[in-house]
Amino acid sequence: MARARARAEIDLGCVRRNVESLRQRLAPGCSLMAVVKADGYGHGAAPVARACLEAGAAALGVATAAEAEALRAEGVEGRLLVMGPLTAAEARRALDAGAELVVWSLPFLRELVAVAGDRPAPVHVKVDTGMRRLGIHPRRLPELLDALETAPEAEMVGLMTHFADADAEEDDFFRFQLRSFEEAVQVVLRTGADAVFHCANSAATIRYPESHFGMVRCGIAIYGLSPFQGDATADGLSPALELTSYVADVKRLAEGDSVGYGRTWQASADTEIALVPIGYGDGYSRRLSNRGRVIIGGRSRPVVGRVSMDLITVDLGRDSGVRPGDEAVLIGARGEERITAEEMAALLDTINYEVTCNLSPRVERRYRE
Repeated sequence: MARARARAEIDLGCVRRNVESLRQRLAPGCSLMAVVKADGYGHGAAPVARACLEAGAAALGVATAAEAEALRAEGVEGRLLVMGPLTAAEARRALDAGAELVVWSLPFLRELVAVAGDRPAPVHVKVDTGMRRLGIHPRRLPELLDALETAPEAEMVGLMTHFADADAEEDDFFRFQLRSFEEAVQVVLRTGADAVFHCANSAATIRYPESHFGMVRCGIAIYGLSPFQGDATADGLSPALELTSYVADVKRLAEGDSVGYGRTWQASADTEIALVPIGYGDGYSRRLSNRGRVIIGGRSRPVVGRVSMDLITVDLGRDSGVRPGDEAVLIGARGEERITAEEMAALLDTINYEVTCNLSPRVERRYRE
């Protein structure tokens, strides 16, 4: 198999196992929505979506009308929810793609009614229980429900909210949000609407069974990444993505030689360095300069010098035995060595979501079972 300069290999078997593991946490009658927005968190939306549906996911979630259209263009069927805010024109496109929409305000409901067409638009009402982003305030929920009741162009099929910190150690605010949502559920139940109630993200799905209601929305966990930024395997998850490159060349450096832009690293002794053709243009962050590590030849080796757009340099030490063409693993495991997206995120002072979402289109995606 030809060596790709930068390749993300996604194990769809891991995705299926993660969905199955998460579903086993749910009570009978509770279903799972697999969130595949942002091109499946960098993993590839359509292949991941198919794997999730095959593993028993009841619905898919995206953020934009364009993402809904792209899935349909790839032949992905099934229930699909566009969770982000939409203009009237985008709402029409999402409906044409057979998607369900989120209604979060009276003004948007009026825009939706104007473009809905002949068939009632299926909508999920989003209530803001404390996130203070998209969603109607709970005290205005009855007003929105009344408006829906008199709008034959829209049909309420769901009620949802989103947690701000279900991954946090302290659960006071989570409990506040959950109580607020439970009250909103009672308001909807009194109307007799036939709606599915959903609020749990990956963290809440794993940590708080009482938040499951009729459906959970899992994103990061279906990819085998930890919603708690820890060891995903401790929660029964299998990381699906492996990021690799290769050694393009090996160079000998003398003591005192510098490497890369800005000469930020100098060899303290004679050594060898590997040139690995991946860089921030591929999504390998420049902030990993002199901080990251790579597995080459089964050993962990430090990234030295500045990460450039297309290359990184890795200190091999003397007489490493590494040769051009050898594999370089940036996320993944070889033997006893393992580099995770969570480790990389900690070095970058960010979260694993950003690590995989930042992988650029020029990183080749390859899928295996």
